Amino acid sequence: MADPLLFNPRTYDPAHFDPETRRLLRATVDWFEERGKRKLIEDYRSRAWLADFLAFSAKEGLFATFLTPASAADGHEDKRWDTARIAALNEIFGFYGLDYWYAWQVTILGLGPVWQSDNAAARARAAELLAQGEVFAFGLSEKAHGADIYSTDMLLEPDGDGGFRASGSKYYIGNGNAAGLVSVFGRRTDVEGPDGYVFFAADSRHEAYHLVKNVVDSSKYVSEFRLENYPVAAEDVLHTGRAAFDAALNTVNVGKFNLCTGAIGICEHAMYEAVTHAHNRILYGRPVTAFPHVRRELTDAYVRLVGMKLFSDRAVDYFRSAGPDDRRYLLFNPMTKMKVTTEGEKVIDLMWDVIAAKGFEKDTYFAQAATEIRGLPKLEGTVHVNLALILKFMGNHLLNPAEYAPVPTRLDAADDEFLFRQGPARGLGSIRFHDWRGAYDAYAHVPNVGRFREQADALCEFVTTAAPDEEQSRDLDLLLAIGQLFALVVHGQLILEQARLTGLEEDVLDELFAVLVRDFSAHAVELHGKDSATEAQQSWALGAVRRPVVDDARSARVWERVEALSGAYEMAP
Repeated sequence: MADPLLFNPRTYDPAHFDPETRRLLRATVDWFEERGKRKLIEDYRSRAWLADFLAFSAKEGLFATFLTPASAADGHEDKRWDTARIAALNEIFGFYGLDYWYAWQVTILGLGPVWQSDNAAARARAAELLAQGEVFAFGLSEKAHGADIYSTDMLLEPDGDGGFRASGSKYYIGNGNAAGLVSVFGRRTDVEGPDGYVFFAADSRHEAYHLVKNVVDSSKYVSEFRLENYPVAAEDVLHTGRAAFDAALNTVNVGKFNLCTGAIGICEHAMYEAVTHAHNRILYGRPVTAFPHVRRELTDAYVRLVGMKLFSDRAVDYFRSAGPDDRRYLLFNPMTKMKVTTEGEKVIDLMWDVIAAKGFEKDTYFAQAATEIRGLPKLEGTVHVNLALILKFMGNHLLNPAEYAPVPTRLDAADDEFLFRQGPARGLGSIRFHDWRGAYDAYAHVPNVGRFREQADALCEFVTTAAPDEEQSRDLDLLLAIGQLFALVVHGQLILEQARLTGLEEDVLDELFAVLVRDFSAHAVELHGKDSATEAQQSWALGAVRRPVVDDARSARVWERVEALSGAYEMAP
């Protein structure tokens, strides 16, 4: 029997979506399954460009349907920007290979500045290119500066006719080899400061656009390109001044959410392989899964993966319900980027410890999963960048709640138009949140939820009695350890909210929170050991360590769910 918590192509039926979404999601799964595992792995190992996949997408109108907002859809009723179905497609792409996800992801990033623009001609052009099956690219980062947009060396010199000539290079730009439209960030040579920023649309096929190379050894074409006197007409300009700066940050707000569900798909496919292999491998006369440490590692991997899914699914609801007066998504977004993707690394590592050498074999999906899962925490801002961002919300989230109307599950066929009018990318410290304690109170009877709640309450005490002083506030190493503790509280909160909405079995929830209790204790010990931690902070850290509530019968029941994954799915040859 298929596990209802995990994606399984054999039983997948996204009946909760409208008919066209359901058809496209199922058609995508069928396309991969018909190609088969051998072809999937061969293309990955040979670094083949994704031409056949993009041809399929063009034929079905996949990218065009999912990535054209209603305002640019020219009345096409199935086209909209719907974060729920975008998340579902992320998971499918991750399940079959991150290369496919990446081509889609950087198309989303490339579209961000366009859909935020008031340039009607550029918007119409982008919609037409999508309809033709083209991909897009986001020309922000540079070799010398990374994504430091204050320091761009892409220079636009006025041409005297209302346009510019652009010269400079961009580095680490996905789809830069084939994009019908590249959203490029630069600055004018005749205007100083933030008023000189410009976002403009370029075409990778133009003679003044020079493709230098693919900077990675992969099917993912992560390009370096150079513009030499590239003509930028007035109708190519998407944003100028501070609006261009905001468009860059707000595009990343939209795009980095996709990393969490990509990671989930990777882990799900790898888990089917790992459990099947371990359960059918005999060592010392017993299946590998008969050993207690193996059961613990695979069970931990399973509940961590379930937690990833619960958190990400609930975060979708806050994205879709966001507006000028509800920007809570700006916390949950870096959480999906940082926390869910690093959980994915832990899931893969736990399974790899079990299957050992099998994880290197060239005929497995696991071999590429073990490589590709590493990239997601490092894209769209490092873990450290996103942890530092999360810390901006800690005081208000933990100690200063506000009243909000309940946010329902959002699977409706609505256009998430607010994502392209987020406004200025500032004021994060003033964002308020609903009281996190409510989610924990609803499951206070679950032993390890109660145990973790003790740790969450202790963190509130830390913030009020032992918070970093002014000098420590400049010690990012110390702050990041605190950020990990706070992230766990937020992670648990949305997991519990989604568990309540979906009726998750409490055995699974209890086993998951046993893992989170151990994680909190480990980060508390890490804080204790920091060079600059005060005596009060060290004392607090050790006092926050807890032992999970052990229940052998509960763990055995959850193990039965994991064991049932053996043979539940194998990709067609």
